[in-house]
Amino acid sequence: MMSAETHETIQDQLLRHEGLRRFPYKDSAGKWTIGVGRNLDEVGITKNEALYLLDNDLGRVRAELDQALPWWRELDLIRQQVMIDLGFNLGVLTPPETAKLLTFTHTLDLIKSGRYAAAAENLTKTKWHSDVGVRALELEAMLRMPVET
Repeated sequence: MMSAETHETIQDQLLRHEGLRRFPYKDSAGKWTIGVGRNLDEVGITKNEALYLLDNDLGRVRAELDQALPWWRELDLIRQQVMIDLGFNLGVLTPPETAKLLTFTHTLDLIKSGRYAAAAENLTKTKWHSDVGVRALELEAMLRMPVET
């Protein structure tokens, strides 16, 4: 069994040799790689790693919604789920060059004012609706659900 000291030593050594890259890149053998030499082409990521990344992404989306649209927290749980899903899919604030949720101003105004069916109808007229298929249908149906009191 490897001691904690040995683990830290090999970790430091691999960080020196491989470097740490936050974004995917092609390594010297032409393989997609990320992190500290993780070969995505042949090793990929585990389900637990994917879920860890998802948890981090959900935390980021919630924080960005809090910053950009603080009223979203006052929505019922179903509409909060819709907002999180839209934020995850479209981007709220990051990456700034491609984040699109805040450009859906009319839809967001309708959601904020509780006009959920109208917001769903408005989404059906967007390019997003045709781009994401079943996802759009599900989120629009969630928006149309009656508000539980």
